[in-house]
Order: sequence, then C-alpha cells, then structure tokens
Amino acid sequence: MIEPAAALAPTRAWSVAALLLAVGDALAARFSACTVQGELSGFTRAASGHCYFTLKDADGAAASVRCAMFRRAASLLDFAPRDGQQVELRGRIALYEPRGEMQFVAEAMRPLGAGSLYEQFLRLKAKLETEGLFNPARRRELPALPRCVGIVTSLAGAALHDMLTTLARRAPQVQVVVYPSLVQGSEAPATLLTALAQAAQRREADVLVIARGGGSIEDLWAFNDERVVRAVAAMPMPVVSGVGHETDVTLCDFAADLRAATPTAAAELVAPEREALLQALAQAAQRLQRGLARRFDAQGQRLDRLALQVARPAQAVTRAREALQALAWRHRRALEVALQRRGTEVERTHQRLRDATVARLAREAARLDALGARAHALDPSRVLARGYAFVLDAQRRAVVSARATSVGQALELQWHDGTVPVRVEPPT
Repeated sequence: MIEPAAALAPTRAWSVAALLLAVGDALAARFSACTVQGELSGFTRAASGHCYFTLKDADGAAASVRCAMFRRAASLLDFAPRDGQQVELRGRIALYEPRGEMQFVAEAMRPLGAGSLYEQFLRLKAKLETEGLFNPARRRELPALPRCVGIVTSLAGAALHDMLTTLARRAPQVQVVVYPSLVQGSEAPATLLTALAQAAQRREADVLVIARGGGSIEDLWAFNDERVVRAVAAMPMPVVSGVGHETDVTLCDFAADLRAATPTAAAELVAPEREALLQALAQAAQRLQRGLARRFDAQGQRLDRLALQVARPAQAVTRAREALQALAWRHRRALEVALQRRGTEVERTHQRLRDATVARLAREAARLDALGARAHALDPSRVLARGYAFVLDAQRRAVVSARATSVGQALELQWHDGTVPVRVEPPT
C-alpha cells in the first residue's frame, strides 16, 4: 500500500548554487587528476591569454567536452594547437557554475598526431598538389575593372551581407550576381557544385568569389571536398577564395587564383574603389589639360614668330640676298681654287707629255739610224760594186738558178755601172 505524500518524511531541498557546488566537489574528488585524449575543435585564444576549445572523441563517437586552459598553463605550451589535431590533456573535471556546464580544465597538453579530418585534409592536399592543381603558374590575374562580380555563398550568412555592403560602398557601379548555396553540412558540397556549374555556364561574371564566415574544420569541410576543389580550379573566370577567417585554410584557397583573409577582404580585392578610380581619372584629366595648354602655348609662340617674319618681308629679302651673296662668293672661290688646282695639274701633265715625247723621239731616231745602217749594208748596189752582177730574164726578173735557164734564152747581166745583153749557149 502506498502511503500518502503527506505521510512521507520531509526531504532536503537544494538551492541551485548548493547543488552545483556539491556536484562540483564530487567531480573534483572523483576526477581531481585525469588524462584524456581527443581531437581539438574550435580552438581560440582570448586576449587574456586563456584558451578555450572542445575536445572530441578521436574514434568518431558523438561525444565532446568543453575545455579551458588558463594563461599560466597555456604559456608553457611548446607548440601551436590547431583544429583537427589529436592531443592528450592532463587536468581535472570541474563544473562551470554560472552555466551549470561540466568542463575539463587542462593543466598540460601534448600533441598525439593529426586528427582524422586533418589527416584527410593533408592526404587530399598532397594528392591534388601532385596533380599540379595547386601550381602557381595556373593562377590568373584578376580583371582590373570588372563589370560583374559573382558570389557563391549562403543567402543566410553574414558573409554575404558584409560583401554586398563592401561592394556597394567601394564600387556601386559593379553588378553583383549571387549564386546561392549551402556552405556547411553534408549537403553543402552538392549545392556548391551546382552554384559553381551555374556560374560557369552563364559566364556573366568577370570574377567569382566563393566565401563563407569562419568556423571549425568541420564547419569548413565542404570547401575541402575534392569535387568542389576541382570545380573551383576548372572555373572559366578567375576565382577568389574568401572562406573563413585569416587563420582558416581550406583546399579551395589553394585551387583559387587568389586567397583573401576574409569575405570582406575578398570583396575589396575583386573591385577597385570607385573614389580611387575617379581620383585617378581626375588626375589624368588634369595632366591632359596641362599637356594641351603647354602645346597650345608652344604653337602660339611659334605662330607669333611666323607673324613677325611675315610682317617684315624686307628683312627676309635682305637675309636671303646676303645668304645668296655669301653662296656666290663661296662658289666663285671654290671655282678659282678648282681652276688653279686644275691648271697646276694640266701643267704637270704637259710637262710629263713633253718629256715623254722627247724621249720617244730619241728612241725612234736611234732605232731609225740602226735600221738605216742595216738597210745600207744590204744595198744591192754596194754588192754589185764589189764585182758581182745580177742575171735578169726578158721580164727583168732575177734568175737565181742555172736550172731556170734554157739554151738560146736571152738574158741580161747587170753590174753596178751598166747592163750587157747575153744569150745562153749550149755547152761545148
């Protein structure tokens, strides 16, 4: 039989603070010193020097515990903790009374090796890097003056608001096209691929920004999906990755043509500031005006000089006459010098010709004397004078052989002082 509640012995009622204090004491007594292993997530270091993070189960179980490491213990760390890293913590279990949450207060931390997600990140990065997908030579320059900027991000995120505000302030003349997509969760890679494909097919943007706010390695994992990374690298227009905050790194950062520290920084990179462009344009206009003014002044001065010359033609005629006289004098002087030089040359030539003629006449006279002596020595009359005679036939041709004569032939003998007719007699 169940007794009425009024008959039960009265129980102690705890206040919330007393209950939490009692639980905290129990935890401190039971877990005053323990060691736990897990994977870091959401690691932050406050300005005070205290560190706050979540330690997840390294085996993939859905279990996590909030952790705190105060400044004194954090100053003794000999490495830089990062999300996804496997670590071993030594410390105690405590209860954070303001929120009634259990937390692990770490007194020491040492790395055990990369967490499962971080290991996947490193393996995929090495694979794509080997394929040359992250080669800096593949990166393209951003357009200097884009007419249209595309943005792939979530419509519900603060990143889109920040980028649109920045673009509206810096470059209101630039058209913005948003390709909405999920940026976190298991369905995010598929929606990112759809948005990228849509941007590539429509080709209305001169440059594309893929962005979202900061978060843990799990929150940003969609931007480490191999399909998404390859799609970013294959986009027909330059891509700027503005995923996470400055310390966050994703594989899309390596595949993009340029990485920005934040989504706002990405918006600043893709569109030049309108005021700066207007100022540069105004400076160029001023330089052009100054150049035209200098050109007009120079041409005006030249025109004035020409006008002065036309106004006094007598001076021009006088200068032309003087120039003509100087030219005539130089011509006459040059002619005199040339004639003098030519006369000297003619005199030299005449002397050489005269000397050559005298020498030639002397040589010919000597030659003629020699020929005369030879001719005189060969004179037939001189031969006849020595007692010789010529035998001539009836035609007064020389008979040079006895066989050329015949009996009874009339011949003529010629001596130097006369001729005698003879006839050939038969031999006796």
